[in-house]
Amino acid sequence: MLKIISANVNGIRSAYKKGFHEYIAASGADIVCVQELKAQEADLSDDMKNPHGMHGAWHCAEKRGYSGVAVYSKRAPDNVRVGMGIEEFDREGRFVRCDFGKLSVISLYLPSGTSAPERQELKYRFLDAFYPMLAEMQAEGRDIVVCGDWNIAHQNIDLKNWKGNQKNSGFLPEEREWIGKVIADLGWVDMWRTLYPEVPGYTWWSNRGQAYAKDVGWRIDYQMVTPGLADKAQSAHVYKDEKFSDHAPLVVEYDYAAE
Repeated sequence: MLKIISANVNGIRSAYKKGFHEYIAASGADIVCVQELKAQEADLSDDMKNPHGMHGAWHCAEKRGYSGVAVYSKRAPDNVRVGMGIEEFDREGRFVRCDFGKLSVISLYLPSGTSAPERQELKYRFLDAFYPMLAEMQAEGRDIVVCGDWNIAHQNIDLKNWKGNQKNSGFLPEEREWIGKVIADLGWVDMWRTLYPEVPGYTWWSNRGQAYAKDVGWRIDYQMVTPGLADKAQSAHVYKDEKFSDHAPLVVEYDYAAE
């Protein structure tokens, strides 16, 4: 069995203070994909680079205390790719890929457009650039999972207050259409929604009001998977026994042995 976790930690140092390090060990995960490290490599302790002896690969943002992604794995990767090869996005530390035999695992942090109109425009540029990358990855014929915070809720079921958010970043028609094409046209499988068609599966809650307590959430964290690997998915859950950040870890188990 292969257990993969995706978690936006909203600051790795903050999450460690809340028990995320212990959670990694207790989870029994084979691979953990982390987003929003909010740390430079020099800020990462040995435990943050290689928790419990796992192998770590990371892509930190140039800006201090911002963005950043990592992949932790029990097995050493055969190959690591840091960045998309596009400077505008790579400055922000949004993509790291690790290959293990026929399996590839990517930790992705797709831009949010909520803070300003220019950030929404950057998000659209990212979508335009990432779509052909997803097509190329699909064509590789490998087993690939893209874990991460995609910052888009696809369908009405994916957020509690969908009626009130139709003009807000993260649920705009253009964004929803884009992720729909990733699934319908490119053939990527949204693992949670495929396993649980009628379970909301929220993974993020605003810090405003009582959103978490009232479960007024959004499902914006995904494991997007190539069809061959998706067929091997056994179960998934959103871990809410502890709270490490404004996101909750998404855990998927696959009946899979990496070659």
